[in-house]
Amino acid sequence: MAAADQSLSNPKRRGFRWSWLVIALVVILVGLSYAWHWDDRGLLWLREQTVSVSERTASVWLPDYHVVIDGKPLVGLENDEASDLSYDPSSKTLYSVMGKNAFLVELSLSGEVLRKIPLVGWSNPEGLAVLGNGLIAIVDERQHLMTMVTVTPDTKTLNIADFPKYDLGPSADQNKAFEGVAWDPHKQRILLGEERPPALYTWQSDGSALLKGDKQKLANDSLIMRNLSALDVDEKTGHLLALSAESHMLLELDEKGNEVSFLALVAGFHGLDHTIPRAEGVTMDDKGTIYMVSEPNLFYSFKK
Repeated sequence: MAAADQSLSNPKRRGFRWSWLVIALVVILVGLSYAWHWDDRGLLWLREQTVSVSERTASVWLPDYHVVIDGKPLVGLENDEASDLSYDPSSKTLYSVMGKNAFLVELSLSGEVLRKIPLVGWSNPEGLAVLGNGLIAIVDERQHLMTMVTVTPDTKTLNIADFPKYDLGPSADQNKAFEGVAWDPHKQRILLGEERPPALYTWQSDGSALLKGDKQKLANDSLIMRNLSALDVDEKTGHLLALSAESHMLLELDEKGNEVSFLALVAGFHGLDHTIPRAEGVTMDDKGTIYMVSEPNLFYSFKK
């Protein structure tokens, strides 16, 4: 006991232990900063404080959003994995794909399941985008395919063999391939996003099932997020919304790919009672309401 007491009372030994604690803390903080881009988000938050009212008005401006539906379960989809979300202005409804059991789901704007459409031939549908006139682009991450399907009020099932398909090519990480897809009517193009490392591509389109040329990588696609889960384009501003499940954030980018604002999907922020566990889909309607789905079957909406 005497030796132990002498060891604890030795200033050099105490200083040595404190030094190692400080080093360990610094290593942890650096690791977290790298993984979650806390330093980048801190800089973006500081930049947000200097943005003028006119600049905020000309953007989506995510800091003004507050949750109105917070983690509502999608009834009947408890054993599935909601993987993306897209708004259909013609029907005023939402479409989502289930990645675990392949099917398309139509939802009301309050998160009620309206119908389920089996997807025959898909392995792991992870992304979708409504282009209009019943045309929906569905991305299969495992098959590296984008399929252009047509959905009508009478559609009961969809077979991948019946529709035009486009090979998205290999990814740096074949298990973390293409997940995000969005229709950009401003520039007549489809935007595609790889999950990890996050990367953005475009494919020229006139809004029909026939695409032009091949996909092209965006020059400015440096995203301050660990992974990319989903994409959407705001038709009013042309700005891109990029969602990250692992970074728990929604990021707004302008038409040049520069960060504009972000929304933290963490408990205590924007009225959220709990951190969104794994946000996998995002879309915005024509009134500016933002909708999200999180695995396995949670539904959210945010309004200004």
